[in-house]
Amino acid sequence: MKFLDIASLDPINTALVFENPECRVVGRIETYSCKLAGVDKKLYKHLESQWNSDLSESVSPDHNHSLHDIISPFGPMDQPSSRRMLFNLIATLNASYPDYDFSDVKPDQFTKHQSVPMVCNYINNTLFNLGHAYIINNLALWKVIDEIIELDECSVYSFNPDNDSDPNAEDGAIWSFNFFFYNKKLKRILFFAVKCLR
Repeated sequence: MKFLDIASLDPINTALVFENPECRVVGRIETYSCKLAGVDKKLYKHLESQWNSDLSESVSPDHNHSLHDIISPFGPMDQPSSRRMLFNLIATLNASYPDYDFSDVKPDQFTKHQSVPMVCNYINNTLFNLGHAYIINNLALWKVIDEIIELDECSVYSFNPDNDSDPNAEDGAIWSFNFFFYNKKLKRILFFAVKCLR
């Protein structure tokens, strides 16, 4: 994944780090190209090897399920396109949290959201409740994001980590969210992460 340095996100990212009387909020929006870099190729081979191993085990006589049966937000995991989508999200997490390794994250730790507007509304409500509606209005949050990722062409996923894979657990986060806006046509992911700390 190649990080894309987009200047129009700078004022928004600055505004996404703030304190209010109840908590400290740390948020960021990052954009990545889905083109494979050197380290990504190694990760992709590792994940493909892992899935191929799981597939060969699943067709053995003592297993009664296959990768096709694995429920995933990406579709059947025996399909290369499903595994590629999982890889894209894992590679984005690895790039965004360089001190962590997400290569063992499972498909069921992600959710595919059916409605982009509902996710946008959730983020709006969160920022409004934190007293920072001006990020939406004054900084034209969604206009800027739409210019980068074309929201109408996006799929949206979220990462729902367990305690072992949560990069925010060590910080003592009260809550956090991690959304991925994926535009297949542009081969681009916009990662929107916010955590609330005491």
